Amino acid sequence: MPTTDQISIAVDTPKAWQRAKARVRVLTSRRWSVAMEYRIARLNQYVRGWMGYFRLADTPRKFRELDEWFRRRMRQIRWKEWKRPRTRVVRLRALGIRADLARKWGMTGRGYWRIAGSPILSRALPNQYWEQQGLITFHHAWARFHAT
Repeated sequence: MPTTDQISIAVDTPKAWQRAKARVRVLTSRRWSVAMEYRIARLNQYVRGWMGYFRLADTPRKFRELDEWFRRRMRQIRWKEWKRPRTRVVRLRALGIRADLARKWGMTGRGYWRIAGSPILSRALPNQYWEQQGLITFHHAWARFHAT
């Protein structure tokens, strides 16, 4: 069985991160039109399995960075699901964004990735929103293994 040092080295290798990001890219593809519940279930399955293998890694910052990127991908998918500008405005309003800002951002022609990184969508779809949806993040899974 590999030691803790060997596992940390394995996680720090660029190939392991590239494979993880590539798999998350596939599971968070905007072209894959499935229900968000199904997508989250598949992502959770992958995150649990990946973290089960790399649970001895001692790189919490790397997991946080991966989670930031991961949640931005999820916000991008949600933005695309809302398709029409009017729907985006209504959804932003329902999530607590002021009417003028909801109109401004909902009617924008900026791309999905750019909007996913915007402060408005980060405020409308914060980390707690994704936790309520049942999404498990890499850092959360890592922290569960290190809690004991």
